[in-house]
Amino acid sequence: MDYYNILKVSRSATDIDIKKSYRKLAMIWHPDKNPDNRAEAESKFKLISEAYDVLTDPEKRRIYDNHGEAVLKSGVVPPTPRKHPHFPYESSSASSSSSRQNRHTSYHYNPRNPHDIYTEIFGDEGRETDGSRRTSTGVPFGGHPMKKAPPVERPLLCSLEDLYRGVDKKLKITRTVTDHDGRSRPEEEIVTINIKPGWKKGTKLTFTEKGDQEPGIIPADITFVIEEKPHARYIRNGNDLIINQKMTLVDALTNKILEIPTLDGRRLMVQLSGIITPGYVHVVPNEGMPLSKEPGRKGNLKIKIVDIKYPSSLTPQQRSDLRGVLS
Repeated sequence: MDYYNILKVSRSATDIDIKKSYRKLAMIWHPDKNPDNRAEAESKFKLISEAYDVLTDPEKRRIYDNHGEAVLKSGVVPPTPRKHPHFPYESSSASSSSSRQNRHTSYHYNPRNPHDIYTEIFGDEGRETDGSRRTSTGVPFGGHPMKKAPPVERPLLCSLEDLYRGVDKKLKITRTVTDHDGRSRPEEEIVTINIKPGWKKGTKLTFTEKGDQEPGIIPADITFVIEEKPHARYIRNGNDLIINQKMTLVDALTNKILEIPTLDGRRLMVQLSGIITPGYVHVVPNEGMPLSKEPGRKGNLKIKIVDIKYPSSLTPQQRSDLRGVLS
């Protein structure tokens, strides 16, 4: 395993170089920053941490440079060769005793916890607010779940036509994210919401962890809540549509045929029969809102007569004619 390559540094890198590179890579590959690809992030985060641990510890780095990873982890270190320009971290004690060069020495490889390293480098960014350290699964070593920011709800205004026919809406989410160097910056993302026919006011659509990124906190979920725009003609009541209608007295008495414009652009011809009085409700089955969970079915259309317009005046002859007809 090439620890230098893992951290993207040269073999002559200083501790400052190594720390700087670790910060950038840890910000990219920390498991909590990769919820959709956690397994790969977990593996890479551990490798980055292991490389940092070895290359910033003088003894570990010396053994690794001289003998490689296998010897470093084996616990048995062979005699150190004389100093070579390619191994700047070789101890000068290697040639102090011929007897020491003729025998193996014991060494206990004790790797550090990746999240202890992360906490050491990033300070409070690697801790919960109660000070407990996180594990790679987002659960602190104390056993409490990692805290998540409260969900954020945003209204999504939809016309009744949108909710009747269904539509795709593209929305922009703006949030604060953390760069690889630890700086915050705004980020915009376009998301698509597929509005299904028949969805009601209060329907919620959640985009997981699309909220602002904050150190030590799981980003909030962004939830869009359907709200209905007022309609010029229709009122929605559950799955039913209600339309208020005015009529003349003649129409109320003569079986008027009403022409009703529908939400999908049709012209619905509805004939009223009998004598119509104010408050009368005519029901047209299966012409209301679609049932989102029962494709092909709809609620009812209810035509409510709210007013009957009487003539403002009648001629003597009209009065006589009406009296003859209605008596």
